[in-house]
Formats: sequence, structure tokens, C-alpha cells
Amino acid sequence: MPRTIITAPPAPPCCPDLLTLALAGGPLSALRRLLDQHGTGSAAMAAGKEGWQAAGCTPAQCQALAKPAADDWARANAWLADDAHHLIGWGDPDYPSLLRDSPNPPLALFLAGNPTSLWQPAIAIVGSRMPSAGGRDIARDFASALAGHGLTIASGLAAGIDAAAHRAALACNGSTYAVIGTGPDLAYPRHHRQLQAQIAAAGAVISEYPPGTPPRSGQFPARNRLLAALALGTVVIEAAERSGALITARLASEAGREIFAVPGSIHNPMARGCHRLIREGATLVTHIDDILEGVANLAGELACALQTRLQTPISPVPSGQHPAVTPPDPDYQRLWDALGYDPTGMDLLIERTGLTAASLSSMLLLMELEGRVSSAHGRYTRT
Repeated sequence: MPRTIITAPPAPPCCPDLLTLALAGGPLSALRRLLDQHGTGSAAMAAGKEGWQAAGCTPAQCQALAKPAADDWARANAWLADDAHHLIGWGDPDYPSLLRDSPNPPLALFLAGNPTSLWQPAIAIVGSRMPSAGGRDIARDFASALAGHGLTIASGLAAGIDAAAHRAALACNGSTYAVIGTGPDLAYPRHHRQLQAQIAAAGAVISEYPPGTPPRSGQFPARNRLLAALALGTVVIEAAERSGALITARLASEAGREIFAVPGSIHNPMARGCHRLIREGATLVTHIDDILEGVANLAGELACALQTRLQTPISPVPSGQHPAVTPPDPDYQRLWDALGYDPTGMDLLIERTGLTAASLSSMLLLMELEGRVSSAHGRYTRT
């Protein structure tokens, strides 16, 4: 490792070898293969030049692994010294399962905020940077309603539809995360710095680029593949026929995710991209029920992956018997204890558990998908 000279040395990150790998750049497949072959960051680094080349690393990557750029390493190390900042690597059990199974996943994620946000069922809301007033209202309405159902709102922190969706989720105390195309310490556009901080406090800000990485045009289409893969589905609200939102929709399709498009006026040029998506097979959406129905199956797969991550086995339930519940953490246990076989409303569950409505909604959604809870008219019961 290079010697780092700074005024006030921070504590080292949990895995300095992973940080060195993350800073190497170049083809991601070679670095993922290196980690798969050797198991840990330290073992991958100890493999040396011969092992790096065997994994397919380029000469530039081998040079970066042998001698990391001191300034870049020091900057990233200082950023990771904050307890709210994290580096989640390819071999980490917290690496999101949906992203792992997507095309060309990143070697590591730099994350500000709560890493568990990436394991919550999320819907991506994207669209024009210059939406109409009506389009902005639709983004706010959809984000608020989906957050009210316990879904996390994901977007790219861009101006327009993205920002409206993030702000709506924050306004109703819902969960939201942003996938950005710069280093996690930079805001783009700059006037979103406060919004970015609010998102990190309520959810997470995620980037595959290390701290200090400035905005470059090619990085934003690349970050769209992460946004598309992390979410259960992508909702497009107002998009021109050539736009970043349509790139996100295409990447979502390639990752096997659902695509939803909100129709608009035939006279609105910002609706043409949505109409094109609908012609190509995207689900026409006018109400959040269209979205909830469309992502139910994938949400169930995410729930199973989450159970595996938390080492909570899912056993088949014999016909006529109730499932034996082994909640994955104390909050789930508290919620299970608060539920009964009589319909219970959200207000009473909040009172009994001390948890927030957003947290309870997300937990109840997963438990409902697992067949442990049923809901009707806003009230919940054990099944």
C-alpha cells in the first residue's frame, strides 16, 4: 500500500485491499474474476502480477494494483473514515442480489447512508430533466403513493422528474436512494447538494465511482444500468425520443426488470418517448396498482434473497398449517408480536412497535409476499 500523508489521518477502511481493487479501473469482468478466484481482497492482492494477469487484468490494471495512485487512495480512504460511508465489494454479503445478477455489475459500490436500503424493494422513477408541470405532479403523486406502500423510490438525482420523485419520497418520510454518475462526495447538478445530503440521511447515495470523480458524459449512461438493475421496475414519466430515461428503460429490460410508461398528450414532445416504449411492450400505467401487480413476482424473489442474506430459512408450509416464523431481525420480531389474527391498522402497529410507517410498510410488504401476512382495507393479519 502507498504511504498516505494527510493532515489528520482517518481510520483505515474495513478492507484497504478492496479499495485498491476498486480504484484500479479498467474492465470490471477481470476484477470480478480476480475476486471470485481468490475469495477475498487480500488474497486477490497477494496473487501478484502473475495472478492478476491470469484473471485477465490489463497492463494498466496490473500497474494500478501494484502502485495505487496515492492521491486517489488518500481521498477515498478519508471519505470512508466517516461511519456513514461504506464500500460494498463484489464478495460482500451486503452486495445487492438484484445487482449481482445483472449485466456487467460493478466491482464495488461507494455508498453514503444506509446499506440496507439496497435490499428494500424499490421502484425507479425517471424522466425528463425539463418536464411539464403535469409531469412533475405525476412524479410526485406516484412517488408518494408507492412510498406509502412501503416501496423505496430510486432515481438518478437529475433535475426534473428525478428530483421530484426523490423530494416526494422524503416529504412523506419514505425511503429513497439515488444512483449517481460522479464520485459520492460530489453533487451533480451542484444545486442538488442539499437534496443529496437529505437522501443520504433518509436512505442512500450510491456510486461505482470513487470519491473525487467529476461528472463526465459517459458515466451517466453507465450509472443508469445500476439504477435499472437495483429496482424491481422502472417508471418513465415524460421522455423525449432520445433521452437518458429511455436508456434506463432499455437497460432495465436487458436486466429482466419491468418497464412502465405513463402516456401523455400526443402534442407533448416529452411524451413521445413514453409512447414509443408502450408500442415496444412497456406496461401502460395510469395508477400505482398497475406497477404493484407488475413487480409482485420479482419482489418475491427479492424477499427470498433477503431471507438467505439474513440466514432465515424459508420452509414449505404444509396445507392447513400456519407458517412458523423466524423473523430476520428484532424489528421483524416486534412486528410479528404486534400482529394478531384480528385485522390491525397501521396506526396501532406504529403504537405497538415504535417503528415508522415507512419501515412497517416495507416489512409488511415482504411478509405478505412470503405468505405470512394478509392485508385488506389497510389492515393486516397473520395468515
